[in-house]
Amino acid sequence: MKKSLSSLVAIFLAQMACAATPPNIVFILADDLGYGELGCFGQKKIHTPNIDRLAAEGTRFTQHYSGAPVCAPARCVLMTGKHLGHAEIRGNMQASKKFPQFKEGQLPIESASLTMAEVFKKAGYDTAAIGKWGLGPVGSTGDPNQQGFDLFFGYNCQSIAHSYYPKFLWRNDQQILINETPIPGNAQKPEGEVRAEDYIGQTYAPDLMVKEARDFITTRASQTEKKPFFLYLAFIEPHVAMHPPKDRLDEYPAEWDTQPYRGESSYLPHPRPRAAYATMISDLDRHVGAVMKALEENGFGSNTLVIFTSDNGATHEGKPTSPFHIGGADTEFFDSEGELRGFKGRVYEGGIRVPMIARFPGKVAAGKTDDTPGYFADWFPTLCAAANLTPPEGLDGDNLWPVLSGTGTLTSHKPMVWVFPEYGGQVAVRIGDFKVVRPGLMTKTPGDWEVYDIAKDRGEKTDLAATRKDLIEAAIKLLKTEVSPNANFPLAIPGVTP
Repeated sequence: MKKSLSSLVAIFLAQMACAATPPNIVFILADDLGYGELGCFGQKKIHTPNIDRLAAEGTRFTQHYSGAPVCAPARCVLMTGKHLGHAEIRGNMQASKKFPQFKEGQLPIESASLTMAEVFKKAGYDTAAIGKWGLGPVGSTGDPNQQGFDLFFGYNCQSIAHSYYPKFLWRNDQQILINETPIPGNAQKPEGEVRAEDYIGQTYAPDLMVKEARDFITTRASQTEKKPFFLYLAFIEPHVAMHPPKDRLDEYPAEWDTQPYRGESSYLPHPRPRAAYATMISDLDRHVGAVMKALEENGFGSNTLVIFTSDNGATHEGKPTSPFHIGGADTEFFDSEGELRGFKGRVYEGGIRVPMIARFPGKVAAGKTDDTPGYFADWFPTLCAAANLTPPEGLDGDNLWPVLSGTGTLTSHKPMVWVFPEYGGQVAVRIGDFKVVRPGLMTKTPGDWEVYDIAKDRGEKTDLAATRKDLIEAAIKLLKTEVSPNANFPLAIPGVTP
């Protein structure tokens, strides 16, 4: 009996210790990965065994949305918890447009901005951002080292991230030379043979970022004083240009490609564009596998919340004369968005609905599928709740931790808001199962309000605007309170803005 009692006490103490240990958090963000481009989300051609395993060991969320349909504003919503009606960054603007002293990077978030990394750092977490940043140049107020990250390694500038063989990457404020002869992200080959090797450099940047992530995890395990960590991994795959290492292309059939991509719709030519695109997604999958292996090998597998998602939908259409999308992607061949309407750059489902997976052994159910709606503005309060931290006031999202952890439900989500001044100017609001959209606001012929029942029509084929004027009125009323002025990203919305 004594032995049994002591065993129970030991188990209880172990459980208490585990409960008292703050969780590590690894947030993995893919770049331009379409909703249907993973095996666990219905993809039939591209191999993604590691991400599929992540889904099998965690919960797959089928109604998750990015904060924006393009890179920088999506990251701003994620980091600050402010939706696009309130976010500082609402489009992809180069920093030099407002701050000519910066030769690379995007418009910076301000020093007054509070990011989730700052909250985690203040709570005693080691923080690292590895991959693509896009929220302000080195030395600006948006520098990742000024926004809560102890370590930054990767591309500060989104435009430079169009090349997988850049001249340098950043480690904090230092440039690290990786290619003596960098490969630009744009070129054309109108005639003659297109050769993959013509667009391959010495060092493939994604491999270095994976190594940096593994080293960060290993270093945390060897520390005498064990601190929890927040690792933000913003990978660049499968954003074009397409130039993965040539030896990796043979994973996919040569007969897939019947014509080369010559760069006619921007970025780089490739002789086997379908194989190259699939290879980039498989590379992303291998990178996720390497990170998961590092967590397990260093004893972090059971106390780490891993989130995987994408910053927006698959890359959008190219020139009308080209059979390819921008950069040579063939989204029709891969059925990249399934039945969803639109692609990157649009506030229709195909531009903003993204795959999302959460894994946390013992906390997040394994092998489960959840259709609770959520979006990037939710991550700030959700991750704070997962770490038992108090979120700051004024966030726009909901706390999804009860849903992720299975301890509760979200009976109703705050209306989701997208105010996007680019690609013609667009606005969207999701209210319950319905979505109200207005495209073309900055064009000569602005579009009308549209209404869709997403629960019954996620392909957004049937416009209910004629019979659901009440939802249009509700969206306008909501936007009047949820859209703040933004001089850098103005958007006139009839009936909403002055």
